[in-house]
Amino acid sequence: MAIVSSAEAGLRAAQRATILQVRAPDLNTAVLEDEARRLVASSPIPVLVSSRCDVVLACGVAGVNLPERDIPTRDARSLLGDRLVGRSVHSSGAAIEAERDGADFVIFGPIWASTTHPEVVPAGIEALSRVTAAVRIPVLAIGGVTEGRIAECHAAGAAGFAAIRLFE
Repeated sequence: MAIVSSAEAGLRAAQRATILQVRAPDLNTAVLEDEARRLVASSPIPVLVSSRCDVVLACGVAGVNLPERDIPTRDARSLLGDRLVGRSVHSSGAAIEAERDGADFVIFGPIWASTTHPEVVPAGIEALSRVTAAVRIPVLAIGGVTEGRIAECHAAGAAGFAAIRLFE
């Protein structure tokens, strides 16, 4: 999953990703909707929006990824029906709760130190293994993922990975 901040960045990343997530917390709603619509219209792969169920519904986006401190997964599921609902989590307990409440996948991390969130202590690859063993839904690793670490994520049970810098 490529995490991008604009339609332009998403279209560049779409050549190497399997799904796109628009994460642009500094954009106002109108600009975010415009970026999402442009990306949905042009992307060969599914598009998610971070945190904004309203934008998902307004723009025909494939789904949402919710930060851990966002609305409950079950509420997003109720609003979005069959669209994808993901949850970013930082523990096995949160992953289990997200699965129980209807998440289609979780993003777990940070696995390694990340320049995006330098203040957060990395969980490590062993924690990723524990989370993947705790749930049946796909787990994507995030945080410090590089080309050289992708195989390690898969070996720990991750279905894939999410990244910002890797797709820039």
